[in-house]
Amino acid sequence: MATPTKPAAQPQPAIAPAAAPPKQRVFLTADWRHLAMLNYEADPDLLRRWLPAGLSLDDWNGRHFVSVVGLMFERTRVYGLAMPFHRTFEEVNLRFYARREVGGEVRRGVVFIREIVPRRAVALLARALYNENYAAMPMSHAVIHSADETSVRYEWRHQDAAHSLAIRVPGDPTPLRDNTEEEFIAEHYWGYAAQRDGGTLEYEVEHPRWRVWRAAASAATLNTDAERLYGPEFAATLSCPPASAFLAEGSPIIVRKGVRIA
Repeated sequence: MATPTKPAAQPQPAIAPAAAPPKQRVFLTADWRHLAMLNYEADPDLLRRWLPAGLSLDDWNGRHFVSVVGLMFERTRVYGLAMPFHRTFEEVNLRFYARREVGGEVRRGVVFIREIVPRRAVALLARALYNENYAAMPMSHAVIHSADETSVRYEWRHQDAAHSLAIRVPGDPTPLRDNTEEEFIAEHYWGYAAQRDGGTLEYEVEHPRWRVWRAAASAATLNTDAERLYGPEFAATLSCPPASAFLAEGSPIIVRKGVRIA
């Protein structure tokens, strides 16, 4: 008696990879230039008080940071439209680092404690659309290039007092190296803002990896009344010399429309 043969296995249809979710509409485009980043090691319990819902703190080798960052906005457009007299301006912000996991993807982002700009309309728009803690103050900046050094300085006035952030760096910028403190500070591509009702807004920021200059500890200074500007809880942290400082040359950027996550 003949042994029955098994039917030939039928080829299984290929399973297409899941399509990436569509990106949100572009909210803002600009060039970010001359990003001076002064980084201070901070108590994680202090930062958790400012952490929006749905996030956890991000750390580098167990260390948590707040950064005071000065930068230039250039060629700014909102929803593709240029705002007269609002295309080029300074910003100085105080921020820390957070993360959340979405379907196995870790989204590393920043949370802003306060952002200072010279244009009242910019501050009002950011407050209305993102509930970011923006304030408008008189500001100025200076960028000086020489044969062997670049210096960048941002100044602003608050309650009739002068404040400044300055950095000097030698030589030429170099690409970011993996697993370094500079990469941790610069490579965050999401922003998070706590909302008035307790929810959280998430928005994506796109830009290429920047080249950076590392600054010596003595070549980066922050002259400010941190207690009056940011609150007494940050006074001790920001009164110390920065743990690190560097200057990123920047690039064109895209900020996408925010989405509620919590």
